[in-house]
Amino acid sequence: MDNRFITTTRKNIKQSKQMLLNLRLPSLPCRAVVYSCLHSKMSATTGPVIRKFIPVEHSQTHGSKLRLVSYNILAQAYVKSSLFPHSPAPCLKWKARCQELLTVLRSFEADILCLQEVDEYDTFYKGNVESHGYSSVYIQRSGTKRDGCGIFYRNNKLELVMQEKIDYNDLVNSIQEEEALCAGMDKITVSDTERDTASKEDLQPKDTKDRGDPNDPRVRLKRDCVGIMTAFRLKESSEHFVIVANTHIYWDPKWADVKLAQVKYLLSRLAKFKTLVSDKFDSEPSVLLSGDFNSVPGDKVYEYLISGNPSMEPQLEQREDLPIPLDSVYAYLRGEPQFTNCTPGFTGTLDYILFSPSGSINPISYLDLPEADSSDVKGGLPNYYHPSDHLPIGADFVIRTK
Repeated sequence: MDNRFITTTRKNIKQSKQMLLNLRLPSLPCRAVVYSCLHSKMSATTGPVIRKFIPVEHSQTHGSKLRLVSYNILAQAYVKSSLFPHSPAPCLKWKARCQELLTVLRSFEADILCLQEVDEYDTFYKGNVESHGYSSVYIQRSGTKRDGCGIFYRNNKLELVMQEKIDYNDLVNSIQEEEALCAGMDKITVSDTERDTASKEDLQPKDTKDRGDPNDPRVRLKRDCVGIMTAFRLKESSEHFVIVANTHIYWDPKWADVKLAQVKYLLSRLAKFKTLVSDKFDSEPSVLLSGDFNSVPGDKVYEYLISGNPSMEPQLEQREDLPIPLDSVYAYLRGEPQFTNCTPGFTGTLDYILFSPSGSINPISYLDLPEADSSDVKGGLPNYYHPSDHLPIGADFVIRTK
């Protein structure tokens, strides 16, 4: 921020306070009311909270550093006062939100930004974020949905060598080829800790009730959700490659079978993509997976994501199709956060960054998150301190190359 602006603002506030002192108010209570109004106005103009990365003690820091941030930025198409009646009206306006989101994204100084619910990609994010040294890839959701997933990366540090897009509607086609998929979509009891509130998509066209029989797998699996996979060569070391995937899984806790089917498909595609990169470049790439998984720690989706990790106690039946080994960064470093999504109807953890535990890549710090009693999240998000209903999560990794 321009120092001249800060100096001028402080000067104006000082002058305003002096004017209040000179006012002939009838009593101290009245004067207190005026002070309260001034303080409220000042609070309303407070910018977004910028949180720091917390290093982990005794971490091995020798090697190339890579910072990744994952953030559901809340698509403007879903920003309606009926969905966020708790949010101050100015916080929901695009003109204010877009600038606050840019401020937050720039503050991370990230090498990779994995964003979900990006709905102004061509008109805003692509140009404004790329002007700060990033390049990007993007996939828009299927059907009538306007938002999608984007990966922004520092082009002076990373070279994009491969990419593949994931459309979970492809699961519908796979039913005809593999009937076993339907058998694997067992109904799952929804955890009491999951959301019991309306989705941001409820007010959008093409809702579930308009799509046909929800018991028909071809209808049930067509949720217009997407993901994207990328492979990067580290410019510091042309010998090492990093795979970065970003996704947004379906929201409805009552449709946990659909979410599990999407995650199974995601990890299957990710394993094939890893093999493709490995064969093409004769290298064993590291894997980073991030996104809004709309699943809380301990549920079936979360368990499946980490079920391929040999360090975990068996959570699922042992099968030959276990996914590639993945660890949750926050669980690995400090335990999952109390929440990454915060509204009056639901507060809990839905967003994760996962990494392939190996000798070549390890997390060494994590982006700090507020506690439940923090003043900046009181009353729910978005607000003047957070431009989305989700919180950003992030981590620094060290990559040891040969």
